[in-house]
Amino acid sequence: MIFQDLTPSGMIALMGSGELTATMVEVHKELLAPFPGPPKAVFLDTPAGFQLNADQISQKAAEYFDRHVGYSLKSASYKSREVLTPFEAEQALHLLREADYILIGPGSPTYALRQWQSSPIPDIFIRRVESGGCLVAASAAALTVGKFTLPVYEIYKVGQDLHWADGLDILSRFGLPLVVIPHWNNAEGGTHDTRFCYMGEERFRKLEALLPEEVFILGLDEHTACLLDFGKDRFTIKGLGRMIVRRQGWEKVYEKGGPFPLEDLLGEDRRTGLEAKMVQPLSATPAASGGRNEDFWGRIHDLENRFHRGLETRDIKKTLNALLDLDGFIWKGQEELESQEFITQAREKLRDLMVLLGARLESSPNGQEAGLRPLVEELAALRETFRKEKKWQEADALRACLQRAGILLEDTPEGPRWRRAD
Repeated sequence: MIFQDLTPSGMIALMGSGELTATMVEVHKELLAPFPGPPKAVFLDTPAGFQLNADQISQKAAEYFDRHVGYSLKSASYKSREVLTPFEAEQALHLLREADYILIGPGSPTYALRQWQSSPIPDIFIRRVESGGCLVAASAAALTVGKFTLPVYEIYKVGQDLHWADGLDILSRFGLPLVVIPHWNNAEGGTHDTRFCYMGEERFRKLEALLPEEVFILGLDEHTACLLDFGKDRFTIKGLGRMIVRRQGWEKVYEKGGPFPLEDLLGEDRRTGLEAKMVQPLSATPAASGGRNEDFWGRIHDLENRFHRGLETRDIKKTLNALLDLDGFIWKGQEELESQEFITQAREKLRDLMVLLGARLESSPNGQEAGLRPLVEELAALRETFRKEKKWQEADALRACLQRAGILLEDTPEGPRWRRAD
């Protein structure tokens, strides 16, 4: 037993992504199976509490559990301390205190921390695990449970200086001084490195250097889960990818499987013999294997390239087919329970390409008709002059000439109109 004063019997499951996809169905079932009778499973919505679709995310989680996992999942709504009434807050806290199984997922880790800090929620998480419950922290929520939290949005989107935010430090309460990094093998960037939770290798190396010496990094590939079983002092790896433990320029890679002793996560200076296993220097770390998510984004990027090639060669058929194929691929991914994060980002890509196509059309002549318009209108005006001068033969010859070129003239009370014959 690696704990000094605690004798917990529960579990913490960390997921790199995909908590509501087909990949994690069996993982959820395995975690829920040991509970006697119907377990009390609860979804906590705080990380996405600032999003306009927060309620839809909770509803999707409930439908996913009902349809695929086979259990009921209630929602503990704790979106924002500023707008919650005392009664609403107590309702959410009561559900969490009674829960056997707490699931937290997508959103913003720093937003969630602002809502949870100085609230009873972190202590509830700890008490539930100590008493035999299961805490499942996925994606954004996984970033919050360690000693420090990576402010992904602030660095990746806003451009703030590299830094760490204080985490809930729940894992340290169970003897594990870890920082958790989901999306370890992210490949959404295509032409730029978005591994290590969108940071890329160069930035992530600098972030590692900012951590205290005693803190380890636990990296999780997407669609991958690490199940920490404190009652049995062991952990297992489930899903499609790998888990990586890094510290001070060294790392150890765990393929899916197990069980492995929890002491492995304490590092070479706390467990005899582990140093010999941690033989891969950081500088030699290969690019992380993307697995399923690389397949998904590889297809997205392939369709994006087809779209651009069609646009560059003015091949409208190729351009539109690329958009239609991209739309179809996104719908297929949604039906196959692909990560909602991936689906949302892929739809953003589709909208970007549609906007690009619209901008290109707006700045270009409207096809052959737009290019022909000045010439045809000049010829139509010349024909009208012939008609006014009663030069019928010349007018008819001009009309016949245009018709042979595929342009049809129609005389109307408002004047001549023209259209292409095809």
